[in-house]
Amino acid sequence: MHKRIFLAFSAVFFVSYVLVTVVFDSFIRFDEPNLMERRQMAQYYLGDYAPEHDRSVVAIRLLGIPLFAFVGVLFVVSLVVTYFLSNSITRPIERLGRFASGIGPNNFETNDYEFNDQELADLNDALNQTVAQLAVYDSEQRTFFQNASHELRTPLMSIQSYAEGIVYDVMQPKEAAETILQETNKMTELVKDLLYIAQLDNITTAYKKEEVDLMEILKECVVSQQTLADKNKIAFTFDFDKTPPPYRCIPELISRAVDNLISNAIRYATTTITISCYQTENQIEITVADDGNGIKQEILPHVFERFFKGEGGNTGIGLSIVKSIAEQHGGTVKAQNSINGGAVFTISLPLPLLHPLNGGQENANTSTL
Repeated sequence: MHKRIFLAFSAVFFVSYVLVTVVFDSFIRFDEPNLMERRQMAQYYLGDYAPEHDRSVVAIRLLGIPLFAFVGVLFVVSLVVTYFLSNSITRPIERLGRFASGIGPNNFETNDYEFNDQELADLNDALNQTVAQLAVYDSEQRTFFQNASHELRTPLMSIQSYAEGIVYDVMQPKEAAETILQETNKMTELVKDLLYIAQLDNITTAYKKEEVDLMEILKECVVSQQTLADKNKIAFTFDFDKTPPPYRCIPELISRAVDNLISNAIRYATTTITISCYQTENQIEITVADDGNGIKQEILPHVFERFFKGEGGNTGIGLSIVKSIAEQHGGTVKAQNSINGGAVFTISLPLPLLHPLNGGQENANTSTL
């Protein structure tokens, strides 16, 4: 880059040099009253070889030589100034370029560079913010794989122990087989959740948005969990808007989020789970509330963290999936305790923006994860 700046400044001064020469030549050419005197001086200083019929040649040889020398010195000085100026401009950019190229695995340290130019300072701040975000993402990925390995290792060790008990006749085969089957089911569910998280984190996975009736999705989720709820003697109640409008979303993701909330509520509810769906001024709220003992205040801020398990928790992934799905739709999810003591989970989904040119339909039909 500094080479291009150097050449540009050089070209400007070269053009200036030519223009000054032409102007001087024109001035001498049209200075008719002093022409004879200048010719005589030219013959005196330059000899008889100065052609009298070419006034420009005589004038340039007489007075143009000092001018050429002055402009030549100016040209050389301009080259030196241009070189140092170009270096002062490009050196900070090259410094930032080296910093950016050094970002990579195990190297997410920010810099403390200071620049006088506001543009360079803003660029440096943006790079530092990006590096900080990459550091957080790298740390989360490492923690995720460590936790996933731990969660998978626990049921595998249990399965191995009971299998060895069967082999060495130290355990009843039927009881050991039941435990192995339970641990296998847990591991299967964990693997499914891990694969689902990987799918959500994959930005190349495309889902098609559809206009759906959220009440129907919620009722289908309840039907799918009804057997488990009946087994735990849990009843469902509904609290819906009378005429909720259709909502454009990704149905399979919304269903998964609500399924996770319902299965979580079944583990902690005493007798009843209430499912609500209401539209406010600018969003739709889906709420799943149970009548259990609620969530302890010290763990309330952590319930949506991956692999965080409260008392009686399963894999510690279900609620984090709910959070990812809500954010995928531009919404949020929060957990709190009701006045009566039960846990309340609320998914808030923003109402889609309507485009005036397409009959009020949402701009995009697909969403990319």
